[in-house]
Amino acid sequence: MEIFGIPLQAFLGQLLLGLVNGSFYAMLSLGLAVIFGLLGIVNFAHGALYMMGAYVAWLGAEKFGIGFWPSLVIAPLLVGAVGVVIERTLLKRLYKIDPIYGLLLTFGLALIAEGIFRDQFGVSGQQYEVPELLQGATNLGFMVLPNYRGFVVFASLVVCFSTWFIIERTRLGSYLRAQAPRTRPWCRPLA
Repeated sequence: MEIFGIPLQAFLGQLLLGLVNGSFYAMLSLGLAVIFGLLGIVNFAHGALYMMGAYVAWLGAEKFGIGFWPSLVIAPLLVGAVGVVIERTLLKRLYKIDPIYGLLLTFGLALIAEGIFRDQFGVSGQQYEVPELLQGATNLGFMVLPNYRGFVVFASLVVCFSTWFIIERTRLGSYLRAQAPRTRPWCRPLA
């Protein structure tokens, strides 16, 4: 059987690989969307902070011997603290002015972070030990999916749903939404 001239097995395999890659992008864009929605800042440094989290997790797991699972908990907390420092010291001053200033600031921060990490770690990815729980693969009939990739899809779904739930269905979320600027000076309707 074929779909669009592609064998069904190959088509389903490509769809699943797209889902895995889309899971990475969903987690990356989730933070960007939340920051823009709540603060009104286009945070170009968000990708650099995402990269920083990956390196912090790698350092914890591979260099400091903390392990994979504790590093997955510690890395977002440390990078979140860096994000809070950036917001409190730099971004806070830019809320009520043209968003181009926030864009330029966060773009500059992204370039600085990229330069530092490129200098320290090079331009290629770093190898890490996949935990025993996620080693191996599952035969889905149309392809063999590494368990680690399945975990990525599952974790992405949990993170995205949890973020939505917290923002839309909890008291904390109602406080966050109430504090978010509803009208920004740079997006007033034209008279």
